[in-house]
Amino acid sequence: MIAGSTRNLWIAALAAALLPSVFLAAGRRPQILEIDADQVIHPLTTEIVARGIDQATRDGDAAVLIRLNTPGGLMTAMQSIIQKIVASPVPVITFVAPSGGRAASAGFMILEAGDVAAMAPATNTGAAHPVVLGGSQLDPIMKQKIENDAAASLRALVEKRGRNSALAEKAVLESKAFTDEEALQNHLIDLIAPNEEALLTELNGRQITRFDGRRQVLDLAGVEIVHYRLTPRERLLLPLVDPNVAFILLILGALGIYVEFTHPGLILPGVAGGILVIVALMALTLLPINWAGAALILLGLVLFVLEAKVASHGILGVGGTVAMVLGALLLIDTAVPELRIHLATAIAAALPFALITIFLLRLVLRSRALKVATGVGGMIDEIGVAKTDLEPEGEVFVHGEWWKAVATKPVPRGHKVRVLDVQGLQLKVAPSDDAGKEP
Repeated sequence: MIAGSTRNLWIAALAAALLPSVFLAAGRRPQILEIDADQVIHPLTTEIVARGIDQATRDGDAAVLIRLNTPGGLMTAMQSIIQKIVASPVPVITFVAPSGGRAASAGFMILEAGDVAAMAPATNTGAAHPVVLGGSQLDPIMKQKIENDAAASLRALVEKRGRNSALAEKAVLESKAFTDEEALQNHLIDLIAPNEEALLTELNGRQITRFDGRRQVLDLAGVEIVHYRLTPRERLLLPLVDPNVAFILLILGALGIYVEFTHPGLILPGVAGGILVIVALMALTLLPINWAGAALILLGLVLFVLEAKVASHGILGVGGTVAMVLGALLLIDTAVPELRIHLATAIAAALPFALITIFLLRLVLRSRALKVATGVGGMIDEIGVAKTDLEPEGEVFVHGEWWKAVATKPVPRGHKVRVLDVQGLQLKVAPSDDAGKEP
């Protein structure tokens, strides 16, 4: 009896705890998660889309809406996004917006991957011809293999979605582009809508076929559009994925660390420089790095240091600047213009960095070459006057001070002596080469 009563109490307590959640879930409006892909397609875009789809699946959202406005991007990132869309348990709607936007190159393939593909008026898509990393020239056979592989992947995807695969293939092989009206008339997209609200109204009640063949009716009546919230990491890195910004931060960070090494104790330049370098490297690791470019940047740094130490009449400094500029241009291994470091950025960062580092290093080398003017080291080689006969001990007047001294050989009173060493409170002296008596 006691055990049964205890069990009933636990069941009642559990029901009381879960009851508010049940009511909240029952009263919550159905949602659609909107994800913005309005930049170049890169690995961070893949991370955002993947996390958004996972979030919509956990929350039981009615669908995911991917809003596209992109010039294209990296093929590897695009393929990862397509795989996530195809495997999504939640229907995915791809929508090119706002008016005047585009989904070019990799964006076209992502558009075609959606369960529903739509465009806003006055938008365009297509021009999905693959570009070789680094813009290098391949032999015709290898080039044809890459193009045919991309065309076959898109053809399989578009056929599965029931769209015009033959015309979609021409976007890859012939770089064809389409306006929103052309895409709709040629059955590359499913509809045109001026905004998200109109799009969802038109899709409500429409039956779609998922990638695995299942049929599903979209229930979008009264849904609330919820925007995907970036994580702190994504919010930090998204502006920095622009390689021009990341390169400038890297140069500023390296300069801060360099100032700290040449002027120990300042602290702030070293701390700020370390933070900037780490943040820049985090951003650059999201992009395809050409290690030849990285090696050229390191070579430039070495040449700047040598320029300050070796009398090369500026040759090493010019060589270091050229190496750093070339390294910046080659650092990102892609032919996508939006993901490359611009020549103006490379020159604007390399020239000041070269001048500042060479100037600071020369100051350090000059200061090390100067004779020490204070402390024990400052007494060495100082010229003084024997105030008593040094036979060999006596007193001398050096550097405005009276000292006990011991001479290496006798020195008459009033003659000049040179300090050889400081031994505690006694100087070791010798007759000065500037022979003569103090007047």
